[in-house]
Amino acid sequence: MGGQAHGANLTVAAVVLPGERPKVEAAGGGWFAVVHRSSIAEAIRVVRERPVDAVLVSVHQWEPGQHDALGHLVRDFPGIPTVALVSQHGPGASEALLHLGATGVREVVDVTSPQGWQRLRQLVSQPATQAAARIKAPVLDALRDAPADTRLFFEVMIQLAPETVTVRQLASRLHVRASTLMSRFQRADLPSPKSYLAAVRLLHAAVLFERPGLSVADVAYRLEFSSPQSFGRHLRTLMGITSGEFRRRFPFPLAQRRFLDLMVAPYRDVLLEFHPLASGTGNSGHWSE
Repeated sequence: MGGQAHGANLTVAAVVLPGERPKVEAAGGGWFAVVHRSSIAEAIRVVRERPVDAVLVSVHQWEPGQHDALGHLVRDFPGIPTVALVSQHGPGASEALLHLGATGVREVVDVTSPQGWQRLRQLVSQPATQAAARIKAPVLDALRDAPADTRLFFEVMIQLAPETVTVRQLASRLHVRASTLMSRFQRADLPSPKSYLAAVRLLHAAVLFERPGLSVADVAYRLEFSSPQSFGRHLRTLMGITSGEFRRRFPFPLAQRRFLDLMVAPYRDVLLEFHPLASGTGNSGHWSE
């Protein structure tokens, strides 16, 4: 499943002037969706409630009273670029840039030229698949000699795991019957697709927990759990620990190593011969679209 340079799934939270909004939306056409807010505090709420790929702050909308809020945004969500937007030059813009820089903002896009909008698209698209890419890299490296459909299964599962709760949903995206998928894993004496999906969803939780600004509840809702309590029960069932303990004891590198040690390494020889998405009744290795 190849990556794309752009897509409607990218989201930017924007705090810009009313006159700048149409230009930002036009720049995002086909690249990203824009959620407009009138203050940094409101933009922070958007970041807490949904996946956001960047926050755009107009230097012409900047007010000194937003200094502390912007500082919290930059510190608490380091994986999300906060970008200063300059749409016209002048002393006010230069002074605002100094204030923004003091809060930790390091990215500036000058859209007085067309190249500025291109730069904005690049900044937005970079972190969009960052979490999935971090999870995929060592898994696909361990399975580099595996059949194409085995690698595809892991790649798609890792990419879709944050919003995919059930094996039925995953199987639908892979164009295979859920019962067929589960049967193939069972016959190969592999952990079930449900177990793999649950484990990968915890890896995404570990990535999200790296952001100090996200609470346990925020992470639970990001991963489509019905409530923080549901997320907590899930963790107790899988690992026998609370959400808070998981956050403290399993930073992402450790969680990733645990996944590889428990879910990949012991089954590597089997996975190198496995065809989870083979069409027909045999393991022909062809993925049925």
